[in-house]
Amino acid sequence: MHTGQVPELTSAAPHFFTDPYTAYRALSAEGPVQRVRMPDGQPVWLVLTYDAVRTALADPRLRNDSRHSASYQDDQDSAVGRNMLKADPPDHTRLRSLVARQFTARRVNQLRARIEQISGELIDTMAESSGADLVGAYAIPLPITAICELLGVPAVDREAFLGWSNKLVDVADPQAAAVAATATAAMTDYLTGLIEEKRHRPLADDADLLHVLAHAQDEDSDRLSPDELLGMSFLLLVAGHETTVNLISSAVHLLLRDPAQLAALRADPGLLQNTVEETLRYEPPIQVAAYRYTAEAMTLADISIPQGERVVLSLASANRDPSRFTDPDRFDIHRDITENRAQLAFSHGIHHCLGAQLARLEATVALTDLLQRFPRLALDDTAAAPEWRPSLLRGLRRLPLRW
Repeated sequence: MHTGQVPELTSAAPHFFTDPYTAYRALSAEGPVQRVRMPDGQPVWLVLTYDAVRTALADPRLRNDSRHSASYQDDQDSAVGRNMLKADPPDHTRLRSLVARQFTARRVNQLRARIEQISGELIDTMAESSGADLVGAYAIPLPITAICELLGVPAVDREAFLGWSNKLVDVADPQAAAVAATATAAMTDYLTGLIEEKRHRPLADDADLLHVLAHAQDEDSDRLSPDELLGMSFLLLVAGHETTVNLISSAVHLLLRDPAQLAALRADPGLLQNTVEETLRYEPPIQVAAYRYTAEAMTLADISIPQGERVVLSLASANRDPSRFTDPDRFDIHRDITENRAQLAFSHGIHHCLGAQLARLEATVALTDLLQRFPRLALDDTAAAPEWRPSLLRGLRRLPLRW
């Protein structure tokens, strides 16, 4: 077992949330698995290299259910309800199968027209001025409108929901726990009422996703329990927009910082898919995968980890591993697509992100529309500098632009 002082993850770089990659490089130089203390104060085993992270993501000895933790006391780690991100087979298999049919490539493609309409309306509003914060004016409202419409959250409630979501995911220190607890309670009350209303309403052909899930059953006629439906609703709503907000704003930020690549993309729209994949590799919307717990003592990358330990898999570090990616600290939209598709931004294995194709679609629409409508799009150097969120999500709080 590891002994001695456990360093803080954020101490490995002076401005961790602005540039976590300096910290990850320093830690990786010491070995692929390191014992560190997370921003919430908890000691973990941090996995850093591509091969070790990819292997761990598919290792059944690493469980997502926090009840495998030696320090488990209650379900406070599950936020709102029990969701499939916090479950292992066979529960995970059952939960995922009930919702997966709503996120097939065919179903996602059917959403394109509505996503393009939302994007066009937002850009029409933006075009009435000479500049704006891209995050607040576009990167947030595009995916949150899309996912709330898909799930059936009334428009009047979306601003409140966004506020709760931000308080939950931007918690970077233990002092913020009370704020997160208040947001959790409010979101739980809201979703419980919304779900109850949908449970008691007959299912129609044009039913929204939460309505469908409230009535869904698997091949054995099993339905989601109230707690599972609550957890599923929470996961789909939060994960369904937070990652895409970060993906859109990061892609625009990276392109505007590199005029040559921006010009190349404008000249060749065929580079759009690769631009999205390279953004996912270079600035993954989530720095780390959902926490894992060792169901038994195990060895990972020659490091012995006892049973009941918390293991954190750094997707961001893996995506910059020089043993897997050529010149990994360079953003390059011409990078070989085969290499690009190896990125782990959406995880790997049975917990690969269910909404990955929806996020890609929204990012593709966003970049297409922004570049077509604003040929002089640029960073606003007269406004405050872009600001990164103090979170283990990887995204900008603010991105001032002019056009």
